[in-house]
Amino acid sequence: MLETFIFGLIASSSLLIGGIIGIWMPIGKRMLGIVMAFGAGVLISAVSYELVLDAVRLAYKTGAVGLGIFAGAFTFYFADMWISKAGASNRKAIEGSLQSRLIVPIVLAIVLDGIPETTVIGLSVLKDGSVSIAILVAVFISNLPEAVASTTGMKAGGWSAQKILLLWLLIGLTCAAAAPIGYALVGDASPFWVALIEAFAAGAILMMLANTMMPEAYEHGGKLAGIFTVLGFAASVMVVLLERGG
Repeated sequence: MLETFIFGLIASSSLLIGGIIGIWMPIGKRMLGIVMAFGAGVLISAVSYELVLDAVRLAYKTGAVGLGIFAGAFTFYFADMWISKAGASNRKAIEGSLQSRLIVPIVLAIVLDGIPETTVIGLSVLKDGSVSIAILVAVFISNLPEAVASTTGMKAGGWSAQKILLLWLLIGLTCAAAAPIGYALVGDASPFWVALIEAFAAGAILMMLANTMMPEAYEHGGKLAGIFTVLGFAASVMVVLLERGG
């Protein structure tokens, strides 16, 4: 359990790093869009090879994969809709002012994005006895541009550096706690339930990518977003193959 929390903390540490970059070393919108696109590609690969493919192998013809994917997708969809109505619809926006009154929906939205990703880290440790480097890298990279983008908005809204960094620290710790939760959820569960949980996380992550991360990447990265999405996907596939000795 402690090991999974540490790995979750490593993956979530990019939120704090992104906050630091956003405060003292601002990145141009185009570059940030490209980083988002690369992170999206990495996550798509991790979802495909580390979650969905494994879930199919575990529970083929049981319906667990289809049920889990749609349950995760719609859970994220309705939670995201509720949070967006509260004022956090543009949490990944590179521009924009985040007012103090929106702190609660913003925090909830970012945690909503981060928990499915980090939960998968705990699942990978339980399945393989060690963390999946592909998933660890995917979560770390995907968190970075989100933190930089949101920090830019916070600065525009007049937030102090101390307040921003404290917020990212608390969010990072919250997301890191999802890793041991994922570990505990599976435990001695049957292959059906393991596949269901993996597919649920996959559906939630795919919905997050389609509705928040990839549109922002294309808006600011332009046509290069497609290229770097493919590069991120390919890089993650290579990591998976190296891990599996392929």
